[in-house]
Amino acid sequence: MQKHYNKSRLTKFKLTTLAAGLLLASGTLSAQEEDTRAIAERLVDEHFQNSTLSREEQIEELMWFAKAAEPFRGMDIQTVAEGLTTHVYESEVLAEAFSELTGINLTHNIIGEGDVVDTMQNQMQSGNSIYDGFVNDTDSIGTHIRYGTTINLTEAMENEWADYTLPTLDLDDFIGLQYGTGPDGSLYQLPTQQFANLYWFRHDWFQREDLQEQFREIYGYDLGVPTNWTAYQDIAEFFSEHVGEIDGTKVYGHMDYGRRDPSLGWRFHDSWLSMAGMGSPGVPSGNPVDDWGIRVNEDSQPVGASVSRGGATNSPASVFAMQKAVDWLRDFAPPEAQGMTFGEAGPVPAQGHIAQQIFWYTAFTADMTDPAVAVTDDEGNPLWRMAPSPTGPYWEEGMKVGYQDVGAWTFFDSTPEDRRTAAWLFGQFTVSKTVSLEKLMHGLTPIRESDIFSEQMTEMAPKLGGLVEFYRSPNESNWTPTGTNVPDYPRMAPLWWQNLAPVMSGEVTPQEGLDKLAADMDSTMNRLARANVFDSYAPVLNEEQDPQFWLDQEGAPKAKLDNEMPQGTTVPYDEMMEAWMAAGTRQE
Repeated sequence: MQKHYNKSRLTKFKLTTLAAGLLLASGTLSAQEEDTRAIAERLVDEHFQNSTLSREEQIEELMWFAKAAEPFRGMDIQTVAEGLTTHVYESEVLAEAFSELTGINLTHNIIGEGDVVDTMQNQMQSGNSIYDGFVNDTDSIGTHIRYGTTINLTEAMENEWADYTLPTLDLDDFIGLQYGTGPDGSLYQLPTQQFANLYWFRHDWFQREDLQEQFREIYGYDLGVPTNWTAYQDIAEFFSEHVGEIDGTKVYGHMDYGRRDPSLGWRFHDSWLSMAGMGSPGVPSGNPVDDWGIRVNEDSQPVGASVSRGGATNSPASVFAMQKAVDWLRDFAPPEAQGMTFGEAGPVPAQGHIAQQIFWYTAFTADMTDPAVAVTDDEGNPLWRMAPSPTGPYWEEGMKVGYQDVGAWTFFDSTPEDRRTAAWLFGQFTVSKTVSLEKLMHGLTPIRESDIFSEQMTEMAPKLGGLVEFYRSPNESNWTPTGTNVPDYPRMAPLWWQNLAPVMSGEVTPQEGLDKLAADMDSTMNRLARANVFDSYAPVLNEEQDPQFWLDQEGAPKAKLDNEMPQGTTVPYDEMMEAWMAAGTRQE
């Protein structure tokens, strides 16, 4: 995306700050400017000592915010986000700092993730302004590009927000900008946090020579980081059935959750099917078939999720993925996992009796590094590591590997322009280089390349189990959010847990559950298209055909493989890490 406005704005900013510096040197700053500078200096010294900017550059950036906010002083502005550690930091530290600096009374509300989506949907449909700015996952990008109510940030930054866009915003420094970008190349959502879904394992157990020898005797290859699902299953079986106990504690080779709950939807539409290889090659989300199994035509219009329409939601690869989820939860996870939700299952690996987890969010990293938990040593060093997710038998080179959550600033035309402009200033404040590194060190959800490659993160890396190395590697871009194929995320996401919960409980087969899910997705897309609610990229469903017609075509949906469980393959962790680090050398 071309960001030609940055250079001219940066020039203007440099001239402005140069003039301010000359005024300061000559002692002719106004009283208000002196007060603002004093506030900026104190904020930097008290809250934002860690930054890739110099102290003077931070102060200049903060003074720009104070100047830009002058038309909005005294306004009460309400923004909202879900309850991640990063957003709590934004609410408790950054909102207070922004309010003091700018005179805008900014409240950054923290509510449940589902409540954020529901409130956003309410605002989009009703036209009433409930919040002035939202942090919404870019999983909803397909919704934002279609309804015509979401502010096109690219256009706004070049027009009504030209004087309110931070000259040092440096969009090229963001690592997840593509996830908030539409097919037209316009930015609709500005990332403020992101975290990936990776493989997690007990590195200390995998390094034990007795366990390595025992695994090799049983399976004929080395215990290491699994690179395919066969190896993951072998390792799960090994720890659950052959090892059984370590240091007097019953251990399990897998952890998951299966309770009928909205969070069960995240378990599957967050790229589980594409990890098995269900969709098409192409990053970020697969083209023409994405990680939900939705096919689009060359005009980015959805044409179907069912195999009978050219989609892949109920394809053999998806059935295989769901069957493995059912089998592994039943056979290799703690018995109570079947009745757990996402929130209940998340802390379990830190209790010390789980050997590995194929679907683990890096948002749990901070909790895993607490010296009090069972998976750190006496000095607080992790006994675990994170590694790339193993892929299933249908996966092919060029496909996404896993999921990444990207929470991003999102604004709507239903919010009065002055209010959303004030909220836009706060959004930029939360991602500015003055504060972003400090925020990263608190929440471990990086958004800037400069922060990831900072000296501070290099120092923290040994305590973070591979997080820094992952984000320094170019392979990080193969973990991506839901893409633009999904036309209405708030309406379609619940279909996943509603249809797949009965699969996990054994009430219906994977094929039956996925057939119903695909049919419900097609029905929803067709209904929305007929209601004429979309401004662009409206679904135009293909006519149904014999599924075999599509399975015989090249690419997704893919025909059933004769052998879905090839020989297990692993790689030593240190060898994998060396490859990551070599690939992750920063290009200046």
